Amino acid sequence: MAASPRILVANRAERELLLGPTERYLRGRWADRDWRNVPGPFYGARTDNCWTGREIAPDHVVYEDEFGSEIVFRQPRDAVEVRLVLSAAWNDPYASYAVDGDAHWTLDLVRKWWSDRDRLAAWIDGLQRAWSVSERADERDNAAGLRDFGRYLAGGLEGDLRGYGFWLDHRRAPRPGETLPDL
Repeated sequence: MAASPRILVANRAERELLLGPTERYLRGRWADRDWRNVPGPFYGARTDNCWTGREIAPDHVVYEDEFGSEIVFRQPRDAVEVRLVLSAAWNDPYASYAVDGDAHWTLDLVRKWWSDRDRLAAWIDGLQRAWSVSERADERDNAAGLRDFGRYLAGGLEGDLRGYGFWLDHRRAPRPGETLPDL
């Protein structure tokens, strides 16, 4: 049996900690995922409300306003970013992140999610405006993350989702010149 890779938890300067087996901290359930998670392998599903995700993976995680749960708003694109999102998941005391989105998303579900983007944009805009003037530094930080999410939703996310849709249908990256699916 091959040994698990030794991957350190990101952004833990006080001591070296290993991420360890993912089955210990990636136990979120698809049925519990937050609708605002961007389609892809990673998602938050009733995570804690300790607000640690942005400290570790600020380019990938924001908080929702009802329970303070963590939402994956940008899927990781390389090994460094995967380590950051895994580290955010490792810090969730409820172990409610998951990485099995590829087993559940279909191109049709991605299209359905994308068709609801106006609702998502309205939520982002409203919460971002409210929290950008908060007396709490953590809410102002989340407002900055929400602005980033809003910019990504307005430009860039569609292309990423089209590439993900191609991957879902073909289980490989598109080759140069291949047509990506419409959303």
